[in-house]
Amino acid sequence: MNAIADLPLDARVFPDRQAEVAKALLAILPATSVLWKQTDTRPYECDGLSMFRQQPMVVALPETEEQIAAILRLCSSLDVPVVARGAGTSLSGGSMPHGQGVLLACAKLNRIVKLDPLARTAVVQPGVRNLAISEAAAAHGLYYAPDPSSQIACSIGGNVAENSGGVHCLKYGLTVHNVLQVRGLTMRGEAIVFGSEAPDSPGLDLLALVIGSEGMLAVVTEVTVRLIPKPQAAKLIMASFDDVETAGDAVAAIISAGIIPAGLEMMDQQATRMVEPFAKAGYDLDAAAILLCESDGTVDEVTHEIAHMEAVLAASGAKRLVVAQNETERLKYWAGRKNAFPAAGRVSPDYYCMDGTIPKKRLGEMLKAIQAMEITYQLRCPNVFHAGDGNLHPLILFDANDADELRRAEDFGAEILALCVTLGGTITGEHGVGIEKINQMCLQFEAPELERFRGVKRAFDEAGLLNPDKGIPSLHRCAEFGRMHIHGGALPHPELPRF
Repeated sequence: MNAIADLPLDARVFPDRQAEVAKALLAILPATSVLWKQTDTRPYECDGLSMFRQQPMVVALPETEEQIAAILRLCSSLDVPVVARGAGTSLSGGSMPHGQGVLLACAKLNRIVKLDPLARTAVVQPGVRNLAISEAAAAHGLYYAPDPSSQIACSIGGNVAENSGGVHCLKYGLTVHNVLQVRGLTMRGEAIVFGSEAPDSPGLDLLALVIGSEGMLAVVTEVTVRLIPKPQAAKLIMASFDDVETAGDAVAAIISAGIIPAGLEMMDQQATRMVEPFAKAGYDLDAAAILLCESDGTVDEVTHEIAHMEAVLAASGAKRLVVAQNETERLKYWAGRKNAFPAAGRVSPDYYCMDGTIPKKRLGEMLKAIQAMEITYQLRCPNVFHAGDGNLHPLILFDANDADELRRAEDFGAEILALCVTLGGTITGEHGVGIEKINQMCLQFEAPELERFRGVKRAFDEAGLLNPDKGIPSLHRCAEFGRMHIHGGALPHPELPRF
């Protein structure tokens, strides 16, 4: 089947544009790798942020870089938007399709091309799962440090697009600190290499630019990551507090004491009581909040740092300190934290995961404010977050089938992000802007700054076809946002199909 005439396209449902693009794609890909029926494209209508949905015109499933390059050249010549997608675990609508565009699904590019234990590097394709890198490197006593909660499913290409972190990002850094080189393709299908396998590369630091660019500058086709040795030892403390503000202040105290834990995570009581029946992690359910504080390194380093952290936590108001007695118990504590999002799905029809970042010294203040917002919006909001770097992940629980609850959930999230900016933080730490936070970009940045961002976009993608209408709001949109903000209204998100 290689001709459009052979395809069961219904002209009453599918416009000529779709038939034209599908036929052209079939010259590049086999018929099984070009999807256009609504039943086939439905699974691609959203990413992990299911509040906003849009079916793509066509889905392309390439298996090689050459196929991706040909697809991009084709779409560029036809003036067709392209959105690249990995595993679809993004939480900001960053990989949501364009209704008149091609969704470029890169999951089939899932090979580990090369693993070099001596250089401590791995070269991988964008569809490789985050955890699969560490699994492949384990035989050499190495692993890949960034560990998002979705690491069992999320792909490295998506990690690069969003500059993902994880529970150990405080000590070991985000994706940008653990990637040496990225190979990608521009919208015109031209190959471009960012970074170098050497410690540094000449010229501007374009590697840092492309990491976190949310698929708006290039389509990632290969990533060279840094591998690090597994630590000799690791121990974790669960510290319990009687109120969330004291727990937040304890985070600042740990950092002020000169301690950089391998992991420093916080969960409030709503979160622990939500997670425990699902993960059976052994959390203190009587505590208003718990901190999970981990140390890793040599045995002597861990022993010293754990004792130091216990002293700081006790002086900061911790009412109970429990040190994991073995590796099994340590991993159970982390499994609970990493399963917070799935656990939310058991207690609520839907949840809206936020991603603001604030200075660590303002954590307690923010948590108190969120408690007040729960009353205002009449919605529950368990809190789990990367406390060590102030990256918040409040989980607003709601029912999307109730239009009023959906509106309140959006307004609740918008107020949290606005407060993040007021407190000296940012609207996103690791989930990206995508569709979700495009309004709040108008709060975070002034018009000249946004124009500079658009200039960078144009330098790589002059026609604006690569993941368009994401990340950077138009000046008109920001002007409208300012008008609505002054008059106490809320600017809606771009018109998209909803629940």
